[in-house]
Amino acid sequence: MERSGNGADSDPLLFVYGSLKRGMANHAQLQQAAWVGCTRLEGLALYDLGPFPMAIACSETGSAIEGELYQVSAVVLKQLDRFEGAPRLYQRELHRLSSGEAVWVYVGRARQVRHVKRLSSGNWQGPAAGFSSAAAAQPDTEQPASG
Repeated sequence: MERSGNGADSDPLLFVYGSLKRGMANHAQLQQAAWVGCTRLEGLALYDLGPFPMAIACSETGSAIEGELYQVSAVVLKQLDRFEGAPRLYQRELHRLSSGEAVWVYVGRARQVRHVKRLSSGNWQGPAAGFSSAAAAQPDTEQPASG
């Protein structure tokens, strides 16, 4: 995955792991982005909120999540900030792939997933069958957008 970008707003690479992935409900948000490929991002754990997952920083050895990498414009990145509710619901953080490339990723807070199932595979494959919006309600009433 040879890229010239550094992950900064001027040449952003974006890592997505949930409903923004190809074939998922909110992928249209990335219609102006260039798909780079599938990849893995270490240092995060993934939690299933029902209609979408949430990544949380994790220091456990071997903790990683699976997702897709996109080249996006600064304009698209700003639009995604609004869509994802950043910085209130998600934080857009700069992380490094094992290759050293810097990528933006939307990350939640541990308190937002304290009663939610962790996906040990690190790979979200879509909403669970029979999902109801009440199932993802957070005790603090914060609900993330999509991840």
